[in-house]
Amino acid sequence: MTTSTTSWRLARTTAPAVRVLAGRRLIPLWAVVHHRGRVSGRDLRVPIAITTTPDGFVINLPWGARTNWVRNVIAAGGCVIRWKGVDHRMADPRIIDATEARPYYGRVTWAIASRLFPADAWLLLRHTAD
Repeated sequence: MTTSTTSWRLARTTAPAVRVLAGRRLIPLWAVVHHRGRVSGRDLRVPIAITTTPDGFVINLPWGARTNWVRNVIAAGGCVIRWKGVDHRMADPRIIDATEARPYYGRVTWAIASRLFPADAWLLLRHTAD
């Protein structure tokens, strides 16, 4: 899937604010994925837009399922997501398609996300048992 020019422009414009606000207690739309690099072994983090599920989170992947951070999370079998000021240990990362992702979104949210950040893949994560 090719990401639209609008998506790239919006991401570049909002990136500075998102980096500051992601993961904060009062900002429920944005979270931070903490993961370890497969090659470098470094601790890394990336701000993302997030949607809750009954047992975890689903993340829209407008830049595809082959981005480094997604590959790192899948290779590690999980990650830590800082959302609303709290760290959540996540496991069982799985790439899903639009048919599986759609039920996790409200009608308006799906329409907005589909227009601004069109994607053909989402990352589904479940809370760990501990």
